[in-house]
Amino acid sequence: MDVVFGWPQAYRSLHVEPESSEGNAIWFVFRSGQLLVAQGPSGELVLPQVSTPAELGLAPVRSHYLGLLGDLHSYAAEVASAANSMPEGWEWQPLRRIHGALDGELYALAGRALQLMEWERTHRFCGTCGTETVRKATERARECPGCGAVNYPKVTPVIMALVKRGRTILLARSPHFAPGVVSVLAGFVEPGETLEQCVRREVFEEVGLQTTKIRYVGSQPWPFPHSLMIGFFADADEGDIRIDPAEIAEANWYDIDALPNLPAKLSLARILIEAAIREDRTGSVHPA
Repeated sequence: MDVVFGWPQAYRSLHVEPESSEGNAIWFVFRSGQLLVAQGPSGELVLPQVSTPAELGLAPVRSHYLGLLGDLHSYAAEVASAANSMPEGWEWQPLRRIHGALDGELYALAGRALQLMEWERTHRFCGTCGTETVRKATERARECPGCGAVNYPKVTPVIMALVKRGRTILLARSPHFAPGVVSVLAGFVEPGETLEQCVRREVFEEVGLQTTKIRYVGSQPWPFPHSLMIGFFADADEGDIRIDPAEIAEANWYDIDALPNLPAKLSLARILIEAAIREDRTGSVHPA
């Protein structure tokens, strides 16, 4: 299965800014994690296409060159959280809320922009010696002029495991989920651990089941703030569910034809569940 909202095909990742800033560029401008958007003529959301955010009366505290999207240069920028200015006709919207309202390719790149802004903000100073870092000219990285330490944009791998037993799938509810909503199991990959080992460990820790036939299904960048979700199917051996109450409020087996309230459609968890339904009905996880 293809990556879910990965880079657009028309996007070319570049880290060296163009020498000339003439002409408009696409700007992903954030304030406290919210993206600046406006209503387009057909009801869709659009992004600023200006030479700089100053044209909209905005003064970014930091910006980052993303590369080319088609023929247009693209940038990420962040304004101060206390900034009250609102360009006429524009609004600040949480990125999660506007999925489906913003063009899919722009939404994918907005996630990348948000992640890079988080990285720029949290890596201003060297974690080794405390010196203020600078951008490295030869790659997308921040370098310490004091001790030479180099920091790259952070990506945190997280496995998501849809556990199957025949025509039933295991879904669980974390204590912080809304009542009635269940999802697949998930957990962060530990240092020195393979993805498959992480699947086995997380499933056993959270619901006490041993798993076999672990197979990769798909992945999804999740920029809240910097995760890469990696989805698997896994078959469960015989045995009873034994939940870890610190991680799981409840977990149950559900028939593929009688599923409860599911996660949002944009999430990899929902995509894994729908792939399991397709596999049961057609023999393939891929859409027709």
